[in-house]
Amino acid sequence: MSVSSLAGCLQSTGREFPHDALLYRDDDHLRHVVAPFLREGLAGGDAAVVATTPRVAGLVREAVGEHPLLHVLDRHTAYRSRTPTAITTFRRLAEQYSGEGVQRVRVVGEVDFGATERDWLEWQRYESVINEALADWPLWGVCVFDTQRLPPPLLDSAVATHSCLLGPGGRAANPAFVEPAEYLRNLPVPDEPLEATPPRLAAPDVSDFVGLRHAVAGELSSTGADGDLVEDFLLAVDEMVSNAVRHGLPPVSLRLWTAEDRIVCTIGDGGPGWDDPFAGYGPAHGDDLSRGGMGLWLARQLCDHVDIYTAGDSGVRVRLTVRLR
Repeated sequence: MSVSSLAGCLQSTGREFPHDALLYRDDDHLRHVVAPFLREGLAGGDAAVVATTPRVAGLVREAVGEHPLLHVLDRHTAYRSRTPTAITTFRRLAEQYSGEGVQRVRVVGEVDFGATERDWLEWQRYESVINEALADWPLWGVCVFDTQRLPPPLLDSAVATHSCLLGPGGRAANPAFVEPAEYLRNLPVPDEPLEATPPRLAAPDVSDFVGLRHAVAGELSSTGADGDLVEDFLLAVDEMVSNAVRHGLPPVSLRLWTAEDRIVCTIGDGGPGWDDPFAGYGPAHGDDLSRGGMGLWLARQLCDHVDIYTAGDSGVRVRLTVRLR
């Protein structure tokens, strides 16, 4: 697996961020592919970061050996529980090592997709989004997928979201790769059963923002939810209501539901919505936070799920969900 294989694969796919997948069948397969990839980078002055389960990290470290530029990160610390935070983590890694004179960071990562199909969807989005979100960063990512453990839908999405595949024979362009914008637009918006029930709070035409916030806070206070979680959720709701007022069309509406295991809030407006599948995975105006554009980015960090969809002729909806347990 040589640098020339990197150049050839990038030329054939047009991608700037090397984002590869290894679908491995057993420990020997994993070691046989990952160890040469990391050793080659370390020999050339790259840093190497492993963000996987402890078991996989142990296998990789044993196969590669000790090296001052090889670091193992706790997987939860690297990915956190929400996708925009994971993107920020890897951007900061790139900044840190660049500041130390390292030209590239090779990352071997293993996403925890979660226990439910609802959780899977967030990380399927992530695997596609980072093709764009990390395109200009000096990173080379290899995502590893255990074919004996992961269900077929996640293995299928692994192939669709990585432009190159790694195997014992080296690195090859992936003809099944789907361009990120197309992949993201075709992901389903999950149904939320609570939306078919009477809401706990409904504001069909928002005009009193302060009063609305007090009303939402009052409803949430009776759920017994953690105070910090409630404050985070209120901030996400505030940001989405503000976005709807500033960028959408009237009427702006809000509906709130609570259940034993989750809180759901849907904010709507009469506009046509927008067609940016990457919205909210970073500040809209990059590092210049003074220009705003952080609302959806904040919401994605503060909520477990953020879904955006068009409700027929009734305009666009942003659905915020936070788990209570």
